[in-house]
Amino acid sequence: MDKGVGAKDLLALPAVISIEEANAVLAIGRSTGYALAKKGAYPVRVLRLGRSYRVVTAELIELLGVN
Repeated sequence: MDKGVGAKDLLALPAVISIEEANAVLAIGRSTGYALAKKGAYPVRVLRLGRSYRVVTAELIELLGVN
């Protein structure tokens, strides 16, 4: 996901996205994003699916105030 993601781009995302994509949207570095997720301190809900992390897109959109 590119920097400067617009509202249309966010609204077009699937129900969950990778933590890397969410980190890019939130301008969080990779290491910081994973550290926050592991501590349960990521700004939105993170789902652990096997060995990967997924972020709930609706909560990300709400956090950013996109309508």
